[in-house]
Amino acid sequence: MILKRILVCIFALLSTSLIQGQEFTSIFNGKDLSGWSGDKALWSVKEGVITGVTNKEEPISHNKFLIWEGSVKDFVFKAQFRLTGNNNSGVQYRSQRFGDEAAYRVRGYQADIHANPPYTGMLYDEGGRGIVAQRGQKVIVNKEGKVEVKGETSEAIEEDLSKWNTIEIECIGNHLVHKINGKVTVDITDNDEKNREFEGILALQIHAGSPMTIEFKDLQIKHIAKKK
Repeated sequence: MILKRILVCIFALLSTSLIQGQEFTSIFNGKDLSGWSGDKALWSVKEGVITGVTNKEEPISHNKFLIWEGSVKDFVFKAQFRLTGNNNSGVQYRSQRFGDEAAYRVRGYQADIHANPPYTGMLYDEGGRGIVAQRGQKVIVNKEGKVEVKGETSEAIEEDLSKWNTIEIECIGNHLVHKINGKVTVDITDNDEKNREFEGILALQIHAGSPMTIEFKDLQIKHIAKKK
């Protein structure tokens, strides 16, 4: 038991060292959508902020994404966001594009931006398994895809999403952690051999349905290179 605890501590220290050994890099220049691709009728930059807008006169038929022209594997991502309107958004990561290129459709892991407290910062598998972990849950997904709640994270509270909030995503291997305003919302170990993802794109969601405005700023990423 003592040896096991020592090994766990060593692993934690090594993981922290790997994360701290990298530098955050901005992936938004604050001026335009260089380095990103998406439907220009929905996405623009206003006053230094990435802004996605839908309206009731021209509703979209499916969720659309602003896609970063890069890829993520093991990383930490952080940004500030603000959501207005009776709808939701999210940050896709280690995800894949599908369908017509002009449709800007994406499926895969999503850190959800949602006003409903249990959904704020949850892990949603867009186009796949659906809800994997709600806010407040530490879960392990077994190799057959069964979700088992093994502990608790932060309390599911109502966040004022109309104000600026922070979102953070940390992924190392099959361990995924989301944070909202510095508090861990979900902690997932994904052993689902069929559906888990280790590498893919990063994208911002604008959701079909009610009119909405989603804004992002200070988008930064830190890639984590594992030592051999």
